[in-house]
Amino acid sequence: MDMRSRITTGLKEAMKSKDAARTSTLRLISAAIKDKDIALRGEGDEGGLTDGHVLAILGKMVKQRQESARAYEEGGRLDLAERERDEITVIEEFLPRKLSDDEVAAAVDKAIRAVDASSIRDMGRVMGALKADYTGQMDFGLVGPMVKERLA
Repeated sequence: MDMRSRITTGLKEAMKSKDAARTSTLRLISAAIKDKDIALRGEGDEGGLTDGHVLAILGKMVKQRQESARAYEEGGRLDLAERERDEITVIEEFLPRKLSDDEVAAAVDKAIRAVDASSIRDMGRVMGALKADYTGQMDFGLVGPMVKERLA
């Protein structure tokens, strides 16, 4: 089952169980997917939305909510921060399992070998290979310095 179908099925189940918070979050996900689909059609991409696009959208949504939760905590709005964390929990159900630190290190080494990277100039190619294979499974903000260190 593709990502879009899983999300639609989740939305239907949430609506049947009258889980308002889950329904709201899944509707936000569906809206973001439709927006991206429309944007791709506008660019002339007839292939449509792939699971890779959906994973990227979900990853971006998680990151946005993490930043919002931090901002709400700093502002003393713990109720809103908790709501953001609840949304993160729902979104992460559709993301692949996060890799452990050892698995991330192994993936970085594999990507460096795959693109035959030898210097810091090859960092973009390594990151591109990682994003193609591991979208949603690792935090690329943390992986970037690791790649940089290994290429230096």
